[in-house]
Amino acid sequence: MARKLSELNESPRTKNPAPFLLKTYDLLEEFSGGGCGGCDEILKIVSWNAEGTGFVVWSPAEFSELTLPRYFKHNNFSSFIRQLNTYGFKKTSSKQWEFRHEKFQKGCRHLLGEISRKKAEPSAFPAYLKAAEEKMNAVEEENNIGHDLLMEENKKLRREQLELQMQIAEFKAIEVKLLECVAQYMGNNHNKVRRLF
Repeated sequence: MARKLSELNESPRTKNPAPFLLKTYDLLEEFSGGGCGGCDEILKIVSWNAEGTGFVVWSPAEFSELTLPRYFKHNNFSSFIRQLNTYGFKKTSSKQWEFRHEKFQKGCRHLLGEISRKKAEPSAFPAYLKAAEEKMNAVEEENNIGHDLLMEENKKLRREQLELQMQIAEFKAIEVKLLECVAQYMGNNHNKVRRLF
């Protein structure tokens, strides 16, 4: 009876770990447990770390191409890392792709149910993704500034064009008046010359 009460008090989450966690754990257990043919090759791609407290992706390219499609509906390493981050995994080394979570350990499948998904926060992104996002934002801001400068330059050029067109119109009007004056002068002088003859 006491056992049944404790089973009732357990959350459904404890009984049903997230499929992502199960698949990730299973691929590590399968490859490190000798349950697959060609595991020596796979161990060069992904394995538990020496302590069994985390795992290392030794070759991200091969992991994406060969391993991810066997367990997930994609082969995108970045998506895999984003999923790890949503469950609180931490990248522990800047020199290799090693990830840890205190409840994700070799031989401790029962702990997977205690890992819960956390809400995505800007600070939850790994540093390299955050840096890339900041760089993209900076480029976008630069593009916006460049666009604004171009638009301002365009307005300035249109104003100058309008001013020049107005000056041209004024000069044409002056030209017409000068030609009329010259014609009138020539007409008057031409009549004087006729009178002389």
